[in-house]
Amino acid sequence: ENRVHELGEHTSFLKPFWYIGSFTLGALAGAIGDKWNLGFLAETEKQVVTHLEAHLDQIPDADKRSRAILEQMKTDEAKHATTAIESGGAELPKPVKKAMTFMSKIMTKTAYYL
Repeated sequence: ENRVHELGEHTSFLKPFWYIGSFTLGALAGAIGDKWNLGFLAETEKQVVTHLEAHLDQIPDADKRSRAILEQMKTDEAKHATTAIESGGAELPKPVKKAMTFMSKIMTKTAYYL
């Protein structure tokens, strides 16, 4: 977030809604049991890694600071996914993964404009 501001930009005005939505989804996933909660966490983190890779493809090579931040975020998110699976996370059914991907695309496209 600091880097975004350094570049003269702002984060999405929808950020508070994403936080509330994420918290709510996490609470619901937690209510259905640890293996599904951890599976949901792992899949979320995998999708975040994919999203960060897309950002890295768009960042100029000369912007080493932004690239370093995104690379570290990518490493951290991948580790979270691995830890969730190693802790007993279940593989989510394909329809759930597809729904998550669909919702994340809506969220990222909306956030881009707001």
